[in-house]
Amino acid sequence: MAASCGTSGGGSVQSWWLATGAILAGLAVVTGAFAAHGLGRHLEDLYGDQVRKVAGQEIPATQKYLADFKTGAEYQMYHALALVACGLVAAPRCRKTLNAAGWAFVLGIAGFSGSLYTLVLTGQTWLGMIAPIGGTAFIVGWVLLALAVCPCRGKAQAEASATGQQVESGM
Repeated sequence: MAASCGTSGGGSVQSWWLATGAILAGLAVVTGAFAAHGLGRHLEDLYGDQVRKVAGQEIPATQKYLADFKTGAEYQMYHALALVACGLVAAPRCRKTLNAAGWAFVLGIAGFSGSLYTLVLTGQTWLGMIAPIGGTAFIVGWVLLALAVCPCRGKAQAEASATGQQVESGM
């Protein structure tokens, strides 16, 4: 039987992560569509004839920043799907580690994708310094998700129960 992990008000951790992931995935589609169909003119107005050096080659700034914006949308989608995975595994594996993974993905989306979106739309290049923090949150989220669903944790919990020890199993 799946462990109950509800919150007050009738909601559950499972539906929270499923809903959050679905909303952020939908927004990733919206931002990707905006990049494909509406962002080019704005970037041309913002960056004009500027160029940026990428991998030793000069390319138009508009092209570079459009690619950066699309990267933000792509990573947002990947990690929105990771949030859906958190929701799918929440019922049988409701743990603090799983919630920490979910929040790390949310922070990663805000930090990585959010900083890229804002950098591209405003031209404030200092915002690029925030992206690695978001990327680190993504990595932490994946490690925590792996720990939350690791079969070895279930074995450790069963062994601890047999010896009377307590292992993390709460929200």
